[in-house]
Order: sequence, then C-alpha cells, then structure tokens
Amino acid sequence: MKSNAVRSLVRLGIALLIVLLGLLNYCSSTAENPITGEKQNVQLSVQQEIVLGLEARQQMVAQHNGLHPDPLLQQYVNQVGKQIVERSTAFRSPYPFEFHLLRDSRAINAFALPGGQVFLTVALLRQLTSEAQLAAVFGHEIGHVVARHGAEHLTKHPVSQLPVSAINATTNDRQDKAAVLAQTVKQLVSLRYGRDDELESDRLGLRFMTEAGYDPQGFVQLIQSLGVTRQDGRPPAFFSTHPSPDNRVKRLQTLITQTYPQGLPRNLKNNRELFAQMVKARL
Repeated sequence: MKSNAVRSLVRLGIALLIVLLGLLNYCSSTAENPITGEKQNVQLSVQQEIVLGLEARQQMVAQHNGLHPDPLLQQYVNQVGKQIVERSTAFRSPYPFEFHLLRDSRAINAFALPGGQVFLTVALLRQLTSEAQLAAVFGHEIGHVVARHGAEHLTKHPVSQLPVSAINATTNDRQDKAAVLAQTVKQLVSLRYGRDDELESDRLGLRFMTEAGYDPQGFVQLIQSLGVTRQDGRPPAFFSTHPSPDNRVKRLQTLITQTYPQGLPRNLKNNRELFAQMVKARL
C-alpha cells in the first residue's frame, strides 16, 4: 500500500513539474507587440518568422500558377505595398515586406505569410477599381503580419514546436531540418486565419492605409464590391474566414467615424486614374 502511495505521489510530482515547466515556457515567450500593444505568447522569433515566410514563398507562388509575367505590374503592386508600410506605423515593424502579384486568374484572394511576404492574385486585382482599394487589401494583409497572426497560429497548434527546432537545428541534422521545415511550410501555405484575427487586421489595415494618405472609403467599397461577387455560387476566397460583408462594412464605417469625427480630409487619395492607367490598361 505504501509503495502504491509513493508511486502516486511521484506521478503527481512529475505532472506538477510538467505543468510548471509549461507555465514557465509560456511566460518566458510572452511579449508585448510594439504596434498593437497586445501581449502575445509567440514562441518564434522575428527572424524565425522571416525564414519561414521565405521558405513558404515559393510554394505559395507555385500553388497559384506562378508570378504574373508583367514586370511593370509587379513593380506597381510592390510599390503601393511598400508605400503603405513606409508611410504608416507599420514602418516600426521589423519585417522586410515584399508584395507579389500571382498569375492565378480564378481565385479572388490575397494572403500574407509570417515575416512579411504578401500576395494577391490577378483575379482579385481585376475586381478593384482604385489604388485606395488595393491599399485596403494590402493594409489588411500587413495587419496580419504586424499582429503576428501566423506565428500565433503555429504556437497554438501541435506543429508549433517544429519551426523552432528546425531553424535551430545543427548542420548534422539537415535531413530532420528539411523535413520539419517542409511540414511547417505546408501548414503555412494552407493557413486560414480566424474571425478575431480578420477583424483585427481590418482595424489595423484601415489605420495603415489612412496613415499612408489613402481614402478609407476605398476599404468600404472593396468589401461592398466583393460582397456581391460570387465564384461557383460561393463568395470569393478572400471572404472564406472573414465576417459577413455587411458586418464588416458597419464596423469599418464606425472606425472611420471614430478616426475622423469631423469628416474625411479632402487630401486623402483614391488614385482611380493612376490605377486605371497602371492596372486596367494592362490586364
């Protein structure tokens, strides 16, 4: 009887130790996001996020029929995205943002990988009518990166322990490192953000695009336009995990009113003519 009691106490002690170590690990990896102010438990460093994003980039490109072949379109898309980062508080983030136009002419979508790799499909670009709408798309995706939604996702799931071990693996573990990275990249490529993440990215995206000088009504117009677009009887992939278009519009209008209680400044831009010249004339 005594031996059974001792064994039970030993098992209980081990269980408590495991819980304690887990709590210590959680607390040690909790940090405040410098832009959102949110306290986050993210086990990946910024550099690890960047590495994983770069590793996943080529798979993302291949999955969507490659990059669009027009170099001027690629340059324009990247320029708009970079301007949003450089002219907003997103500039304080440590990520080297890159913006890519994918050849995919069917999936109306945009997405971001951890570390600053941002993509949109030519199918989505064709749905837009102004640079302000493009800025809204990119602002939203920049929000995902800055808020570290991808890194949080990896931390919350069982595979979350793999990226760290993969990136820190020694040269003697190259095969293990490659296998782990491949598994993690596969998860990143198929990543779908949750509703709360999408709403936070809407809020951040609106903030970033307006700080960069764009008319926030472009965001509202984007949601309204895509809200009536259907693909095979379903909403575009861009709405696959987003709240309903009507709810998003209401939230955006509320945010715009809160940001500009005296009304929108007249100097905010939509750049319809430039967008038509750079995009519509080339597609």
